[in-house]
Amino acid sequence: MGWDGDAYQARFDALAESGVDVHGEAAFVLSLEPAPRSVLDAGCGTGRVARELARRGAAVVGVDVDPSMLAVARRADADVEWIEHDLATLELGRSFDVVLMAGNVPLFTAAGTEAALVVGVARHVNPTGRLVAGFQLGRGFGLDDYDAHCAAAGLTVVSRYATWDRDPFVDGAGYAVSVHRHS
Repeated sequence: MGWDGDAYQARFDALAESGVDVHGEAAFVLSLEPAPRSVLDAGCGTGRVARELARRGAAVVGVDVDPSMLAVARRADADVEWIEHDLATLELGRSFDVVLMAGNVPLFTAAGTEAALVVGVARHVNPTGRLVAGFQLGRGFGLDDYDAHCAAAGLTVVSRYATWDRDPFVDGAGYAVSVHRHS
């Protein structure tokens, strides 16, 4: 799937200009205890979340497979490390306090590669770190599959919410924010 990074970013810019808080993911991540010092924004797109995390003091690396999205990210903040790579085969040789997949990342992965995606990002979670993912439900990839892929990668769910604002998760929710850590 090819993206138009400028058009994608313009949508969030318009939301922010209208008064919508577009930084819920960053606020969620930075509210975790202990607060993360390093974050891998896996599937960073135009870097909206990574830039906000960096602005708030986290050391951030953003990774995305789409060059159009990363071009926008690089123009917006040249100080963040941006890497073009497929998350399923990612091997950075370092780990992070939090690996974040915000914005439906598992849903944009080629069908049948979801397990490889989770393994690819999970290998970057440090021993006391967390994998945080938020995605829509009911679109062909659900929590049972996601949790099974996390378990296969050695991660266990520790909390789950229906929103980035920590609204309680209930069966039938249309969105889930899941926090996993090493078993």
